[in-house]
Amino acid sequence: MFSGKLYGDVPIKNGLVKIVSGKGESPHVSCACHVSLFSRGGIMELEKVFIFIVVINCCLYSSESKIEERGASGLEEWAYVTVRPQAHMFYWLYKHPHSTQVPLILWLQGGPGGSSAGFGNFEELGPLDVKLQPRNTTWLSVASLLFVDNPVGAGFSYVDSEDAYTTDVNMIAADMLTLLKNFFMDSQAGKDLQNVPFYIFCESYGGKMTAAISDVLYQAVKDNEVNCKFMGLALGDSWIHPFDSTSKWAPYLLTNSLIDENGYKEIQGGVEQLQQCISDGAWGNATGQWGNIQDLVVKYTGGVNFYNILKWGVPEQGFSHRYFTKTERLTHRMLDPLHSDPLTDLMNGPIRKKLKIIPDKVKWGAQSEMVFVKMTEDFMKPVVDIVDKLIQTTDLRVVVYSGQLDLIVGTPGTEQWVETLKIFPDFFAVKRSPMKDSKTDVVCAYKKTLKNFSFYWILSAGHMVPQDNGNCALDMVKQIIHSKL
Repeated sequence: MFSGKLYGDVPIKNGLVKIVSGKGESPHVSCACHVSLFSRGGIMELEKVFIFIVVINCCLYSSESKIEERGASGLEEWAYVTVRPQAHMFYWLYKHPHSTQVPLILWLQGGPGGSSAGFGNFEELGPLDVKLQPRNTTWLSVASLLFVDNPVGAGFSYVDSEDAYTTDVNMIAADMLTLLKNFFMDSQAGKDLQNVPFYIFCESYGGKMTAAISDVLYQAVKDNEVNCKFMGLALGDSWIHPFDSTSKWAPYLLTNSLIDENGYKEIQGGVEQLQQCISDGAWGNATGQWGNIQDLVVKYTGGVNFYNILKWGVPEQGFSHRYFTKTERLTHRMLDPLHSDPLTDLMNGPIRKKLKIIPDKVKWGAQSEMVFVKMTEDFMKPVVDIVDKLIQTTDLRVVVYSGQLDLIVGTPGTEQWVETLKIFPDFFAVKRSPMKDSKTDVVCAYKKTLKNFSFYWILSAGHMVPQDNGNCALDMVKQIIHSKL
């Protein structure tokens, strides 16, 4: 660890040491200095941080150690965990600046291939935005935050060989369980958070991962393999039943005047072909057909934004010319919004310099496309059965929330799979209540709860709820983490 002093009289307490030792190579040491972005006067910009004195003590880890990086005390900590041979997962922890007893929230991004530490952190709910300005709706105001670049290959996480990528959600869950075991059982920061309520929040494909992860984590906690106070999960605009979501695109677009009857007929024809692929068990072909349906949506709407139907200007024009295969076109359509030029420049510039542990060969987001490609066979498979299991057989709080303006995982499709849950007949009878924005006192959402299951309908928001309606998202988070069953 190290200690030191910054201009502005801000103490620094974080220190990390990374040891890399390969077979036939001399071990080398890479020391990373973690600097809190919080001072008594507020949040400091990275460019204003200057280390005055630093004293570092390094400890050697063998190449077999899964702990490649460890942090000492402080408000932030980041590290790599080797979850499998040649598969390295990055996480970034922000501790609440004023309390050690607030809940811990793990945030998982979608894609697959999106970066939690990048997009989720700087574009949605972290303490700073992509311009390194304070975010007044940061979830750090009510909880500590753990961002994990997941699956391996997303964000700053990376693999050393192509066969180390994940190919299904079970592999993703196993990798995350390895990371969480390491975090809660081996790192001091994790040990300090073992007894605070722990929740997983997510978005898009991150919801599919969260369902599978929650299933294995809940069992691991019961078996005393992981010591944490796992309380619940919140599935935001989540890819739980891909076919149900896709089957509602045409009706939703028609209702909102974005297509006519001709477009409706063409898109629904594509959905019928998708259903046939699924019936045949041709899951890879199903993913390809899903991309074909997207092409039809783009054609008949003139380029609607899949993530928010009121936001236009998405660079769909020219996709067919820039990317020569359907897979490339689909991959870029899904991942480009999560890798904007400003965010990419930030992560590969100031953030990379701050972290000091990113290997030279790793560029933020460089492996994201391959993450998506490797998950093609698993992408369209539903996980409704896992969500149902979590509701019926655990004491976890299970929350579903959906943005009103989302197309790709729209509310109608989400409601369709929710209607298949065992709890639904009784849930249907529960009265839905409005929820007012704590800042404006205007209705911003509707909610319904029965036992351990809740549904939030978020207004004025698309796929990225924390980005589109930050006040309402934060109010929802407060309700979830502070309510009791």
